[in-house]
Amino acid sequence: MNSLAKVPVTVVTGFLGSGKTTLIQHLITNANGKKLAVLVNEFGSEGVDGDILKSCADANCPAENIVELANGCICCTVADDFIPAMEQLLARNVKPDHILIETSGLALPKPLLKAFDWPEIRSRITVDGVIALADAEAVAAGRFAPDPDAVEAQRAADDNLDHETPLSEVFEDQIACADIVLLTKADLAGSVGLEAARAAIEAEMPRRVPMLPVVDGAVDARVILGLEAAAEDDLAARPSHHDGEHEHNDFTSVVIELPEVTDVGALIASIQRLAREQNVLRAKGYVAVEGKPMRLLLQSVGERVRHQFDRPWGAKPRQSKLVVIGEHSDIDEAAIRTGLGI
Repeated sequence: MNSLAKVPVTVVTGFLGSGKTTLIQHLITNANGKKLAVLVNEFGSEGVDGDILKSCADANCPAENIVELANGCICCTVADDFIPAMEQLLARNVKPDHILIETSGLALPKPLLKAFDWPEIRSRITVDGVIALADAEAVAAGRFAPDPDAVEAQRAADDNLDHETPLSEVFEDQIACADIVLLTKADLAGSVGLEAARAAIEAEMPRRVPMLPVVDGAVDARVILGLEAAAEDDLAARPSHHDGEHEHNDFTSVVIELPEVTDVGALIASIQRLAREQNVLRAKGYVAVEGKPMRLLLQSVGERVRHQFDRPWGAKPRQSKLVVIGEHSDIDEAAIRTGLGI
């Protein structure tokens, strides 16, 4: 790479549990010889996604090239977190060929793009593209694409429903900012679900962009890297519900420490019950299971829970922690602890 050339950066955005970490894992292991670096932004104080990615680090993306920021949204902490992290990556003895940024599932991508105009970095990096991931199965079910007619009927019936829900606004802002939309979990959605998801997303798009179905993050890096979109110079084409403002007061997270688990099935049932009864959006973390030397990686989106033993605890303490995320009004730490039986 020409030392005077800007390093391309791809921003990977998408709602909670849409598959961002899975996509980046695939890119790390299928980089086509590119030297990658990854910046992971978690919502909440306990990082999980960065640890997952470091477990698949290799020569093209060594562990020291995976930087984790868990102090809140990077576009809200630009000077304190984002700029120093980018400078750290650019100061590596071997400069990365491409940087991937995994945003929090609750992040609005447009304010992040504005951060690329900061003097410290604007001459050295460019936004190659914004990749938005959408859970095709969820979108097909209408969870994040409200029917305009139904919304109008609700507005007429109740003056308190003048605005769309925070979740739908986050989703729509992510789609509006994208250069490519990946319809993830395409196998779960099926052909009918994929078409429904496409139609719902197209209805929210301010401009047409490619939409590709994806299973388990498997997409050719040549398709989504090297777009040369220079998105930081194209903000007018990426409208947002929140132009001129940016807050995350609608969401919060709590970290729950658990005792060693004896019944994984009971824990999963408890998490599913929290999603139903307390509107918990997301839970993720590592769990120590009695009699098992390996840690259990657990991630949930609503009532959908995925889990697997990923690696031995080794020298690390066998400490179970779950990050639980939801809308601010729904997160009651005491009730969550009770729901988990602790």
